[in-house]
Amino acid sequence: MQRVLMKTRQIRSMLMVVLAIAAATIASGCSYNTFVGKEEGVKAQWAQVENQLQRRNDLIPNLVETTKGIAQQEKDVFGQIADSRAKMAGARTPEQTIQAANEQTAALGRLLVVVENYPQLRSSESFNRLMDELSGTENRIAVERMRYNERVQDYNTTRRQFPSNITAGIFGFKEYPLFNAPPAAEPVPKVNFGRGTR
Repeated sequence: MQRVLMKTRQIRSMLMVVLAIAAATIASGCSYNTFVGKEEGVKAQWAQVENQLQRRNDLIPNLVETTKGIAQQEKDVFGQIADSRAKMAGARTPEQTIQAANEQTAALGRLLVVVENYPQLRSSESFNRLMDELSGTENRIAVERMRYNERVQDYNTTRRQFPSNITAGIFGFKEYPLFNAPPAAEPVPKVNFGRGTR
């Protein structure tokens, strides 16, 4: 009788282990699929960010050429813009792209400060048209960056929660970086090109 009771306990213990393994496998499978879906969402949203960054990168040469015609002595600003464009073109990871985009934002900010010193540039129709396009692109970048950060936050939160963190570790789901604005962008620049004044 005692042997039968012992075997019954062993069978129960084994059955509990098997059930625990089965439950963990099912939970991992479900969270694995969740990770795949969320990661694809992050990648798709990142592609939208890159599209807008490329749009800005394409606008910059025209803006620089228009500005160079009048503000030729501002070579260091033009050099910083050229360097930031080269870094953007060479970026291969989201981290590199974020850093290059932030440097480009800072360089464009310096260009806007330079432009304030040239009233003839501010009255140029082609310059104003380029600035309007750039402003629209900056707004699109801000929107896509916000959407990307929302997706990344959702993905990274799921990645850290239990039991999903186990699945993330087993299958190597990495953390994605947030695309924060550069520290130089925190103070809002005040730029007035003379529109609507006088």
